Amino acid sequence: MVLEGEIALVTGATRGIGRAIALQLGACGAHVVGTATSEAGAERIAATLGDAGLKGTGCVLNVTEPGAIETLVRDVAEQFAPISILVNNAGITQDNLLVRMTDEQWDAILDTNLRAVFQSCRAVMRGMMKARRGRVVNIGSVVGTTGNPGQANYAAAKAGLGGFTRSLAQEVASRGITVNMVAPGFIDTDMTKALSDNQRSELAKHIPAGRLGSPDDVAAAVSFLASPQAAYITGQTLHVNGGMFMD
Repeated sequence: MVLEGEIALVTGATRGIGRAIALQLGACGAHVVGTATSEAGAERIAATLGDAGLKGTGCVLNVTEPGAIETLVRDVAEQFAPISILVNNAGITQDNLLVRMTDEQWDAILDTNLRAVFQSCRAVMRGMMKARRGRVVNIGSVVGTTGNPGQANYAAAKAGLGGFTRSLAQEVASRGITVNMVAPGFIDTDMTKALSDNQRSELAKHIPAGRLGSPDDVAAAVSFLASPQAAYITGQTLHVNGGMFMD
C-alpha cells in the first residue's frame, strides 16, 4: 500500500484512532497533515510524525468554526499540494438519555460529527475532481448501525454519515474518487481505558474475537481504503469490530 506523493488530511489526529491513522498513512509514504483543536495538539502531532521519521505536520482546526475547513484545505494546497486523501476522524460525544438531552447536546454532535464531514468533503472535492483521483474515508461507528442507549445524537450522526458516504460515492465514482466509511466497534482508546476492568470484561463478552480492538486495527482498514489497491471499492462500510456486529 504505497502512498508516496499523496497528501493526506486526517482530522482529529492527536491521539487514539486518529493518531494511529496518521502514523500508518505516513508509514505508507503519504505526507500527512493532522489536525487538532489546539496549538499544543498540533505540535504534538508534528512531533509524533517527526519522531517516527515520517513526512507531515500538525495544524489547528476547529471543524465547527465557519470557513475554517475551507481555509485549511486551501492553505495545504498552497503549501504542499492539493489533498488527495481525506480521513474524517474528528468527532465528539455528549451522551444523555433522550428525555434529558438538550438541543445544545443534539446540535453539537450533529455539527461536529456530520455537518463538518459534509464541509470537508465539499472543500477537497474540486481538487480531487480536477485531478480525477482521490480517496475519502469517513470514520463512523458500530452504533450508527446498532444504536446505543444514551447516544441517540451520536448514533443519528453516524447513521447519517453512512447515507452521506454512499450518496457522495455515487456522485464522484466516475472521476476516479472513492468514498468509504470505516465503522469501529469498541476500540482500546482513552475513552475505554476509563472503564473499570469489570466493565471491559463485560464488553469483551459481546465480542466474538474476545477482545477490544486497537487503534492500529482501524488504521489498517483506513490505509487499505486509501490505497491504489482499493480503487474498485466505493460506497462501502467496513466494520472493524471483532465480530460484535456482522452485516
